[in-house]
Amino acid sequence: MTQFYGKTKICYGKYALDTLEELPCTRAFVVTDPFMVKSGFADQITSHLERRNVPHQIFSDVEPDPSLDTVKRGTIEFVKSRSDLIVTLGGGSAIDTAKAIAYFARKAAPDMPKPLLAAIPTTSGTGSEVTAISVVTDKEHGVKIPLNDEMLLPDVAILDARFTRTVPPSVTAATGMDVLTHAIEAYTSRDHNAFTRILAVQAIRYVFSFLMQAYQNMENMEAREMMLLGSCMAGMAFNNSGLGITHSMAHALGGQFHVPHGVANAVLLPHVIRFNSFDAGVRYRELARIIGLPHANVEEGTAGLIAAVNGMNEAMGIPTRIRDLKIEESAFRAALDSMAAHAIGDMCTATNPRRPSPADLRQLLEEAW
Repeated sequence: MTQFYGKTKICYGKYALDTLEELPCTRAFVVTDPFMVKSGFADQITSHLERRNVPHQIFSDVEPDPSLDTVKRGTIEFVKSRSDLIVTLGGGSAIDTAKAIAYFARKAAPDMPKPLLAAIPTTSGTGSEVTAISVVTDKEHGVKIPLNDEMLLPDVAILDARFTRTVPPSVTAATGMDVLTHAIEAYTSRDHNAFTRILAVQAIRYVFSFLMQAYQNMENMEAREMMLLGSCMAGMAFNNSGLGITHSMAHALGGQFHVPHGVANAVLLPHVIRFNSFDAGVRYRELARIIGLPHANVEEGTAGLIAAVNGMNEAMGIPTRIRDLKIEESAFRAALDSMAAHAIGDMCTATNPRRPSPADLRQLLEEAW
């Protein structure tokens, strides 16, 4: 049986933030990062809560690649607060932290009612606002740990492109390539279906139509809104289809060397497309046709897609090799076996169209060096 699941209510466009005043709750716990507080963006959230006289507490300790320690501290504070609504504002790190807090709170205090979870993304990249996945980092062992459970699915996603307006070009580029990787891997996944294909294709179209516009002009709100929608669509797609080894290796590389996730995906994606082409070449050719690239045969379509990804990376200043990510070669080579081992055990590997071995993943990392 094939199935598609999506429980998250998606609110977008003008006045989407007003949704906060409609959510049933008695107390709110706001999860965000220091910049959102300093910039005043968090005030946009709390003002809506205050209009309804909803008491609230802000947890703003979220860092990039949120650690297990941060999640633990947030969980303790949330349980103490006895809140029945979690509102999270930020990029994937903030949203993943909030989801993990809600998840572990249920484990630590099973008598506590399940909180309503509302996610407001401020970057167009992770799609975390509509997925049952949260990635936290074990910084002691240098490993990213993906959690996957339906309990992690937000109840409400609020998409307001105004929150993405201050995202700098470099982050717009990296998060945009994360969207593209999500969509391509969802489209070629072993578990793709009719619904995930539709969502993935539209997300890919949005990326190729609007990412460069958003990168070149921070004030282009149409481009930013389309990228935000594309990110959400790609998230809905991969939440049902799974991903692939681009993500598996990016998790390993990021956990070991603290490479931003979108950058790691962007660097690795062309190599993974080439590796998967024997099994997924027909689908890569379909994507080449959809976005207007040469596609006379599988080889031409695959080569065109790889060139398009590399071209977009170069145009936005994203390195095309791991060696250009300020990683020492000796440290990289010393970590190769460990990264390959972590990647082969990553949950994203199971839905990759081609079954890799640890040696395959090690070789791919070496090729990307």
